Amino acid sequence: MRKFSNMSVLLPLAFLFYGVEADAQVRTPVKWSYRAVPKGPGRYEVVVRAVIEKGWHLYSQTTPDGGPIPTAFQFTRNPLLTMSGPLKELGKMEKHHEKLFGVDVHQYSNEVSFVQAVTVKGKVRTNLSGSVEYMVCNDKECLPPATQAFSVELR
Repeated sequence: MRKFSNMSVLLPLAFLFYGVEADAQVRTPVKWSYRAVPKGPGRYEVVVRAVIEKGWHLYSQTTPDGGPIPTAFQFTRNPLLTMSGPLKELGKMEKHHEKLFGVDVHQYSNEVSFVQAVTVKGKVRTNLSGSVEYMVCNDKECLPPATQAFSVELR
């Protein structure tokens, strides 16, 4: 009877598990970036930019109920900051009737920026922090909603 060494059994198992892990990686067709643009003493525009892989769509904050999950921001309360006006979307919004959901969707391809004007109270350094919940779809599938945390330094 032939004896097997530990390596002759473990090596094929390692490759098997490596292959399973590679297939289980999370797909992220959206890359997020964050920056603060000074607009005057203590005033900033915080820009949250989404770069979307070709073929995928990210949904507007104004996507109606019954459709895909609209992009939504939650800002962490900071007593040193005042938000000025609504969160704006800058990009080429596409509107079309989505048969899968039965509603008119508002979506972005390629890229979109979300801009929030803020004012810092006093001459201090602080951050605007929070998270963005979003959903992406292509012509074949939708990925489950995802949440991305962020923090932008204001100085």
